[in-house]
Amino acid sequence: MSRATPGLRRTGSALRGPVVALLISGLIACGPRQPPPPPPPPQVGVIVARAQTVPLTRSLVGRLSATRSADVRARVAGVLQKRLYTEGSDVKEGQALFQIDPAPLRAALDGAQAALAQAQAQATNAHIAAQRARELVPSGLVSRSDLDNAEATERATAAAVQQARAAVGTARINLGYATVTAPIAGRAGQQGVTEGALVGQGTATLLTTVEQIDPIYVNFDQPAIEIQRLRRQQSNGAVTVANANQATVQLLLEDGTPYAHTGTLDFRDMSVDPATGAVALRAIVPNPDHVLLPGMFVGVRLTSGALNRGYLVPQAALQRDGNGPYVLIAGADDKVLLKRVSVDGLQGQDWIVTEGLADGDRMILSGTQNAHPGSKVLAVPYQAQAASEAGGVAATAAK
Repeated sequence: MSRATPGLRRTGSALRGPVVALLISGLIACGPRQPPPPPPPPQVGVIVARAQTVPLTRSLVGRLSATRSADVRARVAGVLQKRLYTEGSDVKEGQALFQIDPAPLRAALDGAQAALAQAQAQATNAHIAAQRARELVPSGLVSRSDLDNAEATERATAAAVQQARAAVGTARINLGYATVTAPIAGRAGQQGVTEGALVGQGTATLLTTVEQIDPIYVNFDQPAIEIQRLRRQQSNGAVTVANANQATVQLLLEDGTPYAHTGTLDFRDMSVDPATGAVALRAIVPNPDHVLLPGMFVGVRLTSGALNRGYLVPQAALQRDGNGPYVLIAGADDKVLLKRVSVDGLQGQDWIVTEGLADGDRMILSGTQNAHPGSKVLAVPYQAQAASEAGGVAATAAK
């Protein structure tokens, strides 16, 4: 019987170790595989809902108008000599604005005064004659008929004096009208007629207009349905409506800049315009710098009261679908809940929610794309999450 050589025995021993290791690893690979750990829940930023008193503000469009406007007209006939003011400047009440040629009017006054003097002389003569007749009647030198005639002449001449005196007053008034003055204080407009034109002939010619613009009116409309809703909410205690003179108005200029002064509501119409279904309102606003001009269109923020219990919800937290607005809430077990809400306009950048939320609700503000009703999330305060994300972005940029 042949024996194996020592070299072959050593080779077999050397191969046995790796083969055994390979067989063991194969057996391990064929065993049961462990499932991977579940992914962590998505992180969302939340803010806590708190009920508060929220001002009831409506955004409307208004148009400005002067609080007082007066037409300056020529009240006597004559030739316009000159303009005495600067067009577009502020004038005081009683300030001279135009000069009409006073010469004919002064001559008329002189004639009236002369007629008055003549009437007074005739009245004096008639009075002396009547007095003499009354003294001679008892002696029979003057008949009763002559006395009656003398007294009648006395009365007629006295009446003529009164008439002449009234004519003098009229002539003096007309002469005063030759200097046309401002009926109110305000800003005088453009000149209506030029110098040398005949004015006041037959009709009172319009010379210019004076408008008082400090303070100034803003006229706007509010839908009647909103007013009715406010009254219903007031009746059930949901809102507190301010009185007419306590409702405030904030104006926005045409470029969106807030106006520096706040106005108050001073008029609300008692009827509804059938063409628009709105109620006419008017507010009065200070205008010391004359920034606001009649005819301008402005934005109007009317604060007519306060919502006694409301929630301010950031725009990112409120979503809408075919059934209306809703808010995603991180529940007590960190599961996402969907809550339908009622919205009552905007307050700055936040929605005003009147129904559907409760104090302590954690509203999901960020990460909503990963939050689905019924799913679990990791809720962190929104400000902390925003700071963490900002730090991560900065670190990445630094790398």
